[in-house]
Amino acid sequence: MDRAQKAKEIQDLNARLKDSELVILVHNKGITHAQDMELRSKLRAEGGSYKVAKNTLTKLALKGTKYEGLADKLTGPVGIATSKDPILAARVAYEFAKGSNDKMEIIGGANDTGVLPLEKIKFLATLPSMDGLRGKIIGILQAPGAQLARLANAYATKDQASS
Repeated sequence: MDRAQKAKEIQDLNARLKDSELVILVHNKGITHAQDMELRSKLRAEGGSYKVAKNTLTKLALKGTKYEGLADKLTGPVGIATSKDPILAARVAYEFAKGSNDKMEIIGGANDTGVLPLEKIKFLATLPSMDGLRGKIIGILQAPGAQLARLANAYATKDQASS
């Protein structure tokens, strides 16, 4: 890679990090190409992205972003999962690592509040997606109205049955 390519790589990675709400770092040592492509496609399908870059370039790209605290975790082969959704990258990476890909390990992550401990990343990974949460809220809000409609219908049906 020449100097211009390195500068473009740093710039692209920096832009990706600045647009993200959540960044998850994973050790991808021992992952096959097929598994790597599977993870990329899962993240891409849900609106996230996955990138493997040289650690020195990644450290340079982290400068000036809210994720600078992750620089010390960049040792060995590291992949970077990012998402604009504050939960997505954690959920997909965690499910992927928990599945048949025991060679992949989540080593760190960060969001707007700063660097996250592994326990918090696992907690985020087990939360439902934003669409799932919105659906639950809508269901909660609609429940009283639906009960009232059933009650009114039962009352109207009762009068018709007694006639």
